[in-house]
Amino acid sequence: MKLIVTVVGRDRIGIIASVTKILADNNVNILSINQNILDGFFNMILFAEAADNKLRLVDLQAKLREQGKAIGVEIKTQHQDIFDVMHKI
Repeated sequence: MKLIVTVVGRDRIGIIASVTKILADNNVNILSINQNILDGFFNMILFAEAADNKLRLVDLQAKLREQGKAIGVEIKTQHQDIFDVMHKI
Protein backbone atom coordinates (compact mmCIF):
# COMPACT_ATOMS: atom_id res chain seq x y z
CA MET A 1 0.00 0.00 0.00
CA LYS A 2 1.41 3.39 -0.99
CA LEU A 3 0.72 6.33 1.30
CA ILE A 4 0.91 10.11 1.34
CA VAL A 5 1.59 11.69 4.74
CA THR A 6 1.31 15.45 5.19
CA VAL A 7 2.42 17.38 8.26
CA VAL A 8 1.65 21.05 8.91
CA GLY A 9 2.20 23.20 11.99
CA ARG A 10 4.50 25.53 13.88
CA ASP A 11 8.11 24.49 13.49
CA ARG A 12 9.78 22.78 16.42
CA ILE A 13 12.59 20.34 17.02
CA GLY A 14 11.77 16.65 16.48
CA ILE A 15 8.83 16.75 14.06
CA ILE A 16 10.49 14.64 11.38
CA ALA A 17 11.95 12.24 13.95
CA SER A 18 8.62 11.63 15.68
CA VAL A 19 6.74 11.02 12.41
CA THR A 20 9.37 8.77 10.84
CA LYS A 21 9.76 6.73 14.05
CA ILE A 22 6.08 5.77 13.91
CA LEU A 23 6.47 4.82 10.25
CA ALA A 24 9.57 2.72 10.96
CA ASP A 25 7.90 1.04 13.93
CA ASN A 26 5.07 0.01 11.59
CA ASN A 27 7.35 -1.31 8.83
CA VAL A 28 6.58 1.60 6.48
CA ASN A 29 9.35 2.53 4.04
CA ILE A 30 9.83 6.19 3.12
CA LEU A 31 10.21 6.58 -0.65
CA SER A 32 10.38 10.38 -0.84
CA ILE A 33 10.26 13.25 1.63
CA ASN A 34 10.04 16.99 1.06
CA GLN A 35 9.82 19.58 3.81
CA ASN A 36 10.17 23.30 4.18
CA ILE A 37 9.76 26.00 6.77
CA LEU A 38 8.16 29.33 5.90
CA ASP A 39 7.75 32.09 8.49
CA GLY A 40 8.01 29.57 11.30
CA PHE A 41 5.53 27.08 9.84
CA PHE A 42 6.65 23.55 9.08
CA ASN A 43 5.24 21.77 6.03
CA MET A 44 6.14 18.23 4.97
CA ILE A 45 4.86 15.78 2.42
CA LEU A 46 6.08 12.23 2.58
CA PHE A 47 5.53 9.40 0.09
CA ALA A 48 5.82 5.94 1.64
CA GLU A 49 5.03 2.29 1.12
CA ALA A 50 3.73 -0.18 3.69
CA ALA A 51 5.13 -3.60 2.94
CA ASP A 52 3.12 -5.33 5.67
CA ASN A 53 -0.26 -6.43 4.36
CA LYS A 54 -1.49 -6.73 7.96
CA LEU A 55 -1.13 -2.98 8.57
CA ARG A 56 -4.50 -1.27 8.56
CA LEU A 57 -4.54 2.28 7.25
CA VAL A 58 -7.01 3.40 9.92
CA ASP A 59 -4.66 2.18 12.66
CA LEU A 60 -1.68 4.04 11.20
CA GLN A 61 -3.78 7.17 10.71
CA ALA A 62 -4.82 7.07 14.38
CA LYS A 63 -1.22 6.65 15.60
CA LEU A 64 0.02 9.53 13.46
CA ARG A 65 -2.94 11.76 14.37
CA GLU A 66 -2.29 11.14 18.08
CA GLN A 67 1.40 11.92 17.64
CA GLY A 68 0.50 15.11 15.78
CA LYS A 69 -1.64 16.25 18.70
CA ALA A 70 1.18 15.46 21.11
CA ILE A 71 3.69 17.61 19.22
CA GLY A 72 1.31 20.35 18.08
CA VAL A 73 1.04 19.64 14.35
CA GLU A 74 -1.62 18.24 12.05
CA ILE A 75 -0.74 14.92 10.42
CA LYS A 76 -2.91 13.49 7.65
CA THR A 77 -2.36 10.09 6.09
CA GLN A 78 -4.04 8.97 2.88
CA HIS A 79 -3.81 6.07 0.52
CA GLN A 80 -2.04 7.28 -2.62
CA ASP A 81 -5.05 6.46 -4.82
CA ILE A 82 -7.27 8.82 -2.79
CA PHE A 83 -4.62 11.55 -2.87
CA ASP A 84 -4.22 11.20 -6.66
CA VAL A 85 -7.97 11.49 -7.29
CA MET A 86 -8.30 14.51 -5.00
CA HIS A 87 -5.47 16.35 -6.76
CA LYS A 88 -6.21 15.40 -10.34
CA ILE A 89 -6.41 18.38 -12.68
